[in-house]
Amino acid sequence: MRWLSNVRLPGAGPSAGNDDQRWRIGVDEQGQIACVRPLQPGSKAAGDDWQGNWLSPAGVDLQINGGLGLAFPELQPHDLPRLLELLELLWRDGVEAICPTLVTCAVEPLRQALAVLGQARAQHRPGRCLLLGAHLEGPFLATARRGAHPEQHLCPPSLAALQQRIGGFEDSIDLVTLAPELPGAGAVIEALRARGIVVSLGHSAATEAEADAAFTAGVSMLTHSFNAMPGLHHRAAGPIGAALRRGDISLGLIADGVHVTPTMAVLLQRLAPRHVVLVSDALAPYGLEEGRHRWDERTLLVEGGSCRLEDGTLAGVTLPLLEGVVRLARWSGAPGRAIAAATVLPRWVLGDDRPLEAMLVGLPLGEALRWSRPAPGDLRWRRAGASWGGESP
Repeated sequence: MRWLSNVRLPGAGPSAGNDDQRWRIGVDEQGQIACVRPLQPGSKAAGDDWQGNWLSPAGVDLQINGGLGLAFPELQPHDLPRLLELLELLWRDGVEAICPTLVTCAVEPLRQALAVLGQARAQHRPGRCLLLGAHLEGPFLATARRGAHPEQHLCPPSLAALQQRIGGFEDSIDLVTLAPELPGAGAVIEALRARGIVVSLGHSAATEAEADAAFTAGVSMLTHSFNAMPGLHHRAAGPIGAALRRGDISLGLIADGVHVTPTMAVLLQRLAPRHVVLVSDALAPYGLEEGRHRWDERTLLVEGGSCRLEDGTLAGVTLPLLEGVVRLARWSGAPGRAIAAATVLPRWVLGDDRPLEAMLVGLPLGEALRWSRPAPGDLRWRRAGASWGGESP
């Protein structure tokens, strides 16, 4: 058994990002993590000294819309090779699994995209990001809060409309974003929860009371908090206030510094340290050069990692998921919490409620991530089994 000592675990202990606790990690002859044991304060247990670096699983992105020029709702069978290439890029960018996000589109393209994603899912192999169930962001959205979603494809929520879109693909859906205040949304929420699908409030004009009722009905997440929903106001707390008051709702967050100002991102995580979940919201130009790109019949302008329509509407990003971790850690000074928000907490959203220690046992060390902080405000990651800067693996 090989031992790693003086290791931090993000999100371990009674509060997220408890960096005071150090751990000893046992790695077996096959390179798999065999045990995770807490160290007593001041202990100098033998083993490779990690000098307080963090160990985590790789990232899980619950909201990513495409990459390498592919928009997931536009997938065709001939796109399969490039889709597999994208999954390899995501793996290199430290992402283990994604919920491929299908924004509002017509019915037939949606169903075709789900079929192509199923073909790619069947070709999973090591070194390639895993395709989880899809995230349907729409079409049951509030028109006034649709953002970049095409209005012509929005649809009033109903069981018939849901069946038309996902019938036969129910097991290929993990997450649905909708506006719960719309007439008919209650029945859709009930049907989705009965199938084990996570329901998230987003692109919604819901009041605090409407959001609270939706949470009681089974909605368990906010999609890109603050964006495409009422803000957090001292006389109108809105969905964010309702979620924070309850304390059991996950809050998706795009940590690029544009969708949400750094100060608000930090405040949100301080108010809900175990429920802020980082997402990339990356669009088709992810992995490509900046400039002008096509997005359905429209043009995306990509600059500084941000994507906007020609009318200035903010549409998404091209930044990798783990760049959000680095930025949030820099803004907050709490690296452990930032790491957990992209690696541990998304798994909790999808139903894996094991503590991090249990998640790590059985994981090949080379697939895990090692995070170091060479200087205040600086956070870097690499695969845990790789050498870096002259260090031993």
